[in-house]
Amino acid sequence: MDEMRDQRECVPVTVMAQLSVRHGRDAVEFYKAAFGAVENYRVGGTDEHEAVVSQLSVGSGSFWVADESPEHANFSPESVGGATTRMLLVVEDPDATIAAAVAEGALLVRPAATEHGWRLGRIMDPYGHHWEIGRPLVPWPPPPHAPRA
Repeated sequence: MDEMRDQRECVPVTVMAQLSVRHGRDAVEFYKAAFGAVENYRVGGTDEHEAVVSQLSVGSGSFWVADESPEHANFSPESVGGATTRMLLVVEDPDATIAAAVAEGALLVRPAATEHGWRLGRIMDPYGHHWEIGRPLVPWPPPPHAPRA
């Protein structure tokens, strides 16, 4: 029992998104090709058990992708008529990452532009999730009372 408590005490507090999608196996491959994601963990996603739950990482960030399961109240943007959140992917070269995502089948929502101290653009992935892709151009976060560009 003490060993379990010790393991729990070592777990850092984090927030990770879990994206519900249709065609989860294809979605995992899209994120690998478009964003250079690495698959850290997978359950399912085989011919015998098609539904997939996968943890992916891009740089130091991590997120989950899972086939939608209406019986568990997990719906994809396709089922609800659009996404209710946006993901923010911070990368060294937003223009190149946006171009790679579009080449893999994403829809360009807004090309990268410079505003508010960021180089930032937006795509919708083939599964209905919106991604803002950018990088700060000034030290981030700015000091509390710094003027906003």
